[in-house]
Amino acid sequence: MSRPAPLELLARRAAEHEKRHLTRRLVCVGPANGRWVSVQGRRCLLLASNDYLGLSSHPRLAEAALEATLTCGTGAGASRLISGTLELHLRLEEAIARFKEAEAALLFPTGYMANLGVLSSLAGPGDLIVSDQLNHASLIDACRLSRAQVRVYPHGDVAAAEGLLAQGPDDGLRLLVSDGVFSMDGDLAPLPGLLAAARRQGALLVIDDAHGTGVWGARGRGSLEHCGLKPTPETVMIGTFSKALGGLGGFAAGAREVIQSLVNGARSFIFTTAPPPAQVAVALAALGLVDDEPQRRDKLHCLAALLRGLLIEQGLTLLSESGPIVPVLVGPADRALALAQALWQQGVFAPAIRPPTVPQGSSRLRLAVSAAHEEEDMHLAARALAAACREAGL
Repeated sequence: MSRPAPLELLARRAAEHEKRHLTRRLVCVGPANGRWVSVQGRRCLLLASNDYLGLSSHPRLAEAALEATLTCGTGAGASRLISGTLELHLRLEEAIARFKEAEAALLFPTGYMANLGVLSSLAGPGDLIVSDQLNHASLIDACRLSRAQVRVYPHGDVAAAEGLLAQGPDDGLRLLVSDGVFSMDGDLAPLPGLLAAARRQGALLVIDDAHGTGVWGARGRGSLEHCGLKPTPETVMIGTFSKALGGLGGFAAGAREVIQSLVNGARSFIFTTAPPPAQVAVALAALGLVDDEPQRRDKLHCLAALLRGLLIEQGLTLLSESGPIVPVLVGPADRALALAQALWQQGVFAPAIRPPTVPQGSSRLRLAVSAAHEEEDMHLAARALAAACREAGL
């Protein structure tokens, strides 16, 4: 019996994905980014971007990128531990540490690489990682790479998390890991309970605040600030510049011992070229704008509350109670695809979110509000979604 050819096997797998309505395709939203974009020739209101504060088109960020490129060139040319560390990198890391009220910070090329580097270098064989069921894929991959024992607790269940931590090895490191804001549900982690549990069990609390930084808290410091908490020496904060801060790059902030461990052990930091000067300059400028333009954050939450109220009036099932992530639960993947297509025909772009990004049977439209939007956009989106639901038979 002959074996099937490799490409034939791939074609079979692709056909199976298609049958289950799980095939992904790239969709261009060009040529320009902003609240209105062109999608397959149709002018659409964009409700799928994580540019929560609308900073990606801010002139200060563009000017910072241009100046850094002209001054320092287009690339760092080497990894950070060889000759790739520029003055800009050090200035940004100092600014991140101040912003997150931590002793030190370390820059990574992306948020994904930050998560991989933090967990896979801090934890290893003989250690225990306790992780929320709905944590981001990058945290899941990082847990696997660490080769530590990994235990998963039901979403947001502090008691279950602490129970698993208590079973950890006496002579090994224990890590309690959670998103600060869950990217597909939009809810916040129960951080006061998690922090208390980590303290009682002698564990590090690792918070990926990719969707909280710049968005939550009176000063935009993130989900910890929103919960009225101060970082402790045992708190490791991970974040990204690719969402509310309008650029690209990830970071970790925490105690000096933690950051030194990452410098010496995080493979996604050690074995990659340093972020280019333009990217670093944009990040520096964005941190300043969080303080200089707090009205963006206020506007964002007002717009999100408006949209949420309009959708609730229509009887739609939403998965979050506040914040710019407004997931509309649909259920089966094929129905979510049909609704997204109907919404696109109404002039609003918000693709269907399907497994494995979300659990089976919980496909949805993930509407994302930005401070770049206006009130009329929220009314337009609500009307368009109502019409789309009728067209899709939902």
